[in-house]
Amino acid sequence: MPSGRSPEKIARARVLRHGDNPAEATLWNELKAKRLGGYKFVRQMPIGPYFADFTCRSKKLVIELDGSQHAESFYDRRRDEFMRGEGFSMLRFWNVDVLRSPRSVWETVLAALEGQLHQDVIASDPRFVFAARKIGGDAL
Repeated sequence: MPSGRSPEKIARARVLRHGDNPAEATLWNELKAKRLGGYKFVRQMPIGPYFADFTCRSKKLVIELDGSQHAESFYDRRRDEFMRGEGFSMLRFWNVDVLRSPRSVWETVLAALEGQLHQDVIASDPRFVFAARKIGGDAL
């Protein structure tokens, strides 16, 4: 039985998967084989005319990794709106964040998958700085 996907989209997804940049390879290493919380992800899934970098179908979550060429991109905004219209939530990370702070990225992805993010979070460069707790004068 045919999958319903066009041969052109399948070929394009294959090309995109083989063109991984280091950040995509790092993230995929954490997402593949249900390594992150037992959630299944696929790469370069076609959604309408677009391709999502990483998608968890069961939770309808798309993760996009962006380099500097995506800063203030009208194309990305239009694409995000299309995918949201198809019922997908969107998470966007900068490539550099995946490479420098992978644990923070994984924890954010898990929070989204587990329903801990309840509203839109839009910031040009979000940061959270952890303050170590002190117990008996010693930092943890």
